[in-house]
Amino acid sequence: MNSMNTHLSTQPSRRRILQIAPAAALIPLGFAGNSLAQSAYPNKPIRYIISVPAGGGSDMVGRTITERWGRLLGQPFIVDNQGGGGGVIASTNTVKAPPDGYTLMQGYVATHGTAPATRKVPYDPIRDFTPIGMIGGTPNVLVVNSGLPIKNYQEFIAYLNANKGKVSYGSSGEGSLTHLSMELFKGETKTVMVHIPYRGIAPAMNDLMGGQTQAMFPGLAAALPHLRSGRIRAIAVTGHTRAPQLKDIPTLDELGLKGFDAQQWYGVVGPAGMPPAIVKTLNESLNQVLKSPDLREKLSIEAIEPQAMTSEAFGAFIKADVARWTRLAKERGIHLDQ
Repeated sequence: MNSMNTHLSTQPSRRRILQIAPAAALIPLGFAGNSLAQSAYPNKPIRYIISVPAGGGSDMVGRTITERWGRLLGQPFIVDNQGGGGGVIASTNTVKAPPDGYTLMQGYVATHGTAPATRKVPYDPIRDFTPIGMIGGTPNVLVVNSGLPIKNYQEFIAYLNANKGKVSYGSSGEGSLTHLSMELFKGETKTVMVHIPYRGIAPAMNDLMGGQTQAMFPGLAAALPHLRSGRIRAIAVTGHTRAPQLKDIPTLDELGLKGFDAQQWYGVVGPAGMPPAIVKTLNESLNQVLKSPDLREKLSIEAIEPQAMTSEAFGAFIKADVARWTRLAKERGIHLDQ
């Protein structure tokens, strides 16, 4: 009798084991330590908003990242180009989206740095978004027309002091990074230059090469072709380390402007209130994508250096960038609201 009872009592236990084992085998290895609910994300395509029209550097960055990211997560990213308003349209639509991880946006220095610092925008770059992670950045490079008698930083400062009020610099527009970087430089060095804003970097670069302006602070990618042609000359770069493409050009930090940092950066954000588990999944997978050697090579076309960060570090980075440009805008009286 005891033998029969023992035999009967073991049957349900064995059946339960047989039922559980196949289900456990379906859990993806990448989510081995997480809950079953978390492992369900993502289970459909993810919309990826880019705040510029298709084509161009920012779009290339987004498509390059999401192609690899989608393969890793097992779901495609659908790129949604929403140009207009200097990134305001894309940003406000992202803010309004459900915070479920299926709408993300490629934020960058304009949408989450210079624009909120210089004008009123219908969103808060910190409070209204969930930081996912940094993609990378490219430094700005201080350049001059190659016809000027200037070979280095010291000669540039001497030239400015000898020609006060006579030197002009171009930018890609009021409130742009090219504008604010030079205003930051002027404040740090106590020098004087006249600002000439253009509608984009191309006409500003053309006038610099033509001698209508004498200096500029473009992103490295925009400057490289003209530096190689010899029509403009690099004086210094921003950032904490020298740019791999310009190893002989010192950083402004090296030259005595300690902490001088201005870069064209790209990162990923979502609507405020996203679940921490989903943010963790997205951040860790994005950082895994950034480790790929072929990705680094692809992004080098835009002179972008991948910069993996935790979501918390990226959030702190955005906060510091907004604070830096807001402080500068107040000091220099740059207010673009009509």
